[in-house]
Amino acid sequence: MTWTWRLEDSEGNPVDAGELARSEFPSQSDAESWIGETWRELAGSGVDRVTLLEAGREVYGPMSLHPAD
Repeated sequence: MTWTWRLEDSEGNPVDAGELARSEFPSQSDAESWIGETWRELAGSGVDRVTLLEAGREVYGPMSLHPAD
């Protein structure tokens, strides 16, 4: 199985994060570790929320990259 993140703006439109975006991960934990390490840079490049996918199936999300109020 491959794990990926769908990167979106606040309206749910896809965001191209360029070189920050990594396309595939071998496990859920690898994908979650990566988002934990890069969420600040992703938010700075226009990504507002992310959804975790396993082989194209939504696992959870969308999850905001902004602090809760």
